[in-house]
Amino acid sequence: MSRWPATSEPAAAAVLESTAALLASLRRQPLLVVLRPSQPLVAAPLLERLQALDLRHVELAFQPGPVWSEQLRELIALFPRLALGAASISHQEALEAAIAAGCCYGFSPILDPELLAAAAAAGFTLVPGVMSPTEVHRARQWGSALVKLFPAASLGPSYWRRLRDPLGPSLPFCIAAGGLSPADVNTWLAAGVDAVALGSALLTGTAIPPSSSSPTGADRLADGFDPSPLQALLAGLTV
Repeated sequence: MSRWPATSEPAAAAVLESTAALLASLRRQPLLVVLRPSQPLVAAPLLERLQALDLRHVELAFQPGPVWSEQLRELIALFPRLALGAASISHQEALEAAIAAGCCYGFSPILDPELLAAAAAAGFTLVPGVMSPTEVHRARQWGSALVKLFPAASLGPSYWRRLRDPLGPSLPFCIAAGGLSPADVNTWLAAGVDAVALGSALLTGTAIPPSSSSPTGADRLADGFDPSPLQALLAGLTV
């Protein structure tokens, strides 16, 4: 049986500070965009366009190998107005890579107490994925101030509100993710979630093959982006 790493006072303080900053930022703009390029630098042209729209929160999905951390660190320096985080953190290697890259935060599609404890010990804000009432309750017990409701499209916009009475009023800040489009955002926010994450629905017909290993695919990713729906959303959501 593995032991959880101890969380030092400085690490705990770092988590509280970064979590508070993320919560404040998401309350000002309750929207995230999730990108899954084969390598982080592939997303650079698209990130430039997203930053120009004044989007604040972008997640890049973890990919195995040292290049991912190195390139993501480069993007963080190139796009200081974006709060760049890591997505798809489901094991220790991915967590360590996100921390090495200097990400502001990370998201996991699963609820893993040992992964949460390891993140806390490193002073890193990791938001777990939840689906069932039991997972929501456990995430709350384990100190998660934010959760990602995943896959949201399978649950429906009223799902989160239905949990409030049986689980009690102090539910974590909820980010709905998984299968949602720009047209869904306002409906989900009105139904009671706190923020919404969008992924492939923002791109049209430009999937980059997993075998692509160089930034030459970057133009294809950027060209598949229609800024109009996101621009309209941001105009109504940003405080």
